[in-house]
Amino acid sequence: MVLLNPEPWLSRRAVLLAAGGLLAGCSQRSEVGEVRLRLATGPAGAVYRRIGGSLAEHISEQVPGATVSTVPSGASTDNIRMLRAGEVHLGLTSLDALITSDGSAPEGLSAICRLYDSHLHLVVMAGSAIDAFGDLKGKRVSLGARDSGTEFTSLRVLELGLLDADGRYLSQAASAAALRDGEIDAMFSLTGVPTPAITDLAQRHLIRLIPLEEQADGLFIAFPGPYTPAMIPATAYSGVPATRTVAVPNVLLARSDLPDDLVYAVTDTIFTHTGTIASAWHDETAAEAVPEAVPEAWHINVRTGISTASIPLHPGAAAWFRDRKH
Repeated sequence: MVLLNPEPWLSRRAVLLAAGGLLAGCSQRSEVGEVRLRLATGPAGAVYRRIGGSLAEHISEQVPGATVSTVPSGASTDNIRMLRAGEVHLGLTSLDALITSDGSAPEGLSAICRLYDSHLHLVVMAGSAIDAFGDLKGKRVSLGARDSGTEFTSLRVLELGLLDADGRYLSQAASAAALRDGEIDAMFSLTGVPTPAITDLAQRHLIRLIPLEEQADGLFIAFPGPYTPAMIPATAYSGVPATRTVAVPNVLLARSDLPDDLVYAVTDTIFTHTGTIASAWHDETAAEAVPEAVPEAWHINVRTGISTASIPLHPGAAAWFRDRKH
């Protein structure tokens, strides 16, 4: 069941004027029909949790009448499930997990924009005997949380390589802890660069990233569209050299039945407040509400934001991008 307030939304112009504090000289939220939105993010230690939290904070601040709360999840495919079931209104997902076998989007969903690209990490401890992708055979490997983009992409990589590993299903934070404690031999993580769980691990222990250059080429050929060869830079993690891998775009999804003017205002907030979205967010689950930076948000820009491959833009988002051309 969709949780939207059925009251009419303001006209597109009124929403934007109110957001800028220009509607009759003020922007009182009481003048707008109140709407409560739920945004599906990701598990502990994931960039989705961080960037989703920042997006929710800023949409709540900038769109009159809107209050956005976050919903922790397994990540990509879990978010798609919740969106289709009407449990949430907005959600983050990797593009490869979203595109169906015929190249279309799941029914009832559309894109607001492309946000940033995730990179597939294959992490081992520095003293590991694993030196290459093929060495994963028979090893204990975290494939990410159930229903996550990491699970989706890492399983594809293993299947393409005809490689049988002892897969475990752990969140990014749990994967890093298990790798540190010797409970697994390696972990996959499809995430932004840098990602909190791996950053914390690298600051306390020596780690290595296993190159995935051949796997990137294989994915690019087998599944045209969502994959591109990429590099995790040497500046990403302490003591880890630049490593070749594969990148996958992340998109912000919306239920297609959200009002066009509301989605227009959300889109406008994302692209006109990128700097503040990137500067900080407050983790409500932390012991102390200490603001953290969201560096992935610096990759949000109008030029790439419209590039959602075969996934159609929500009409409200499409209208915002059209208006930017004038």
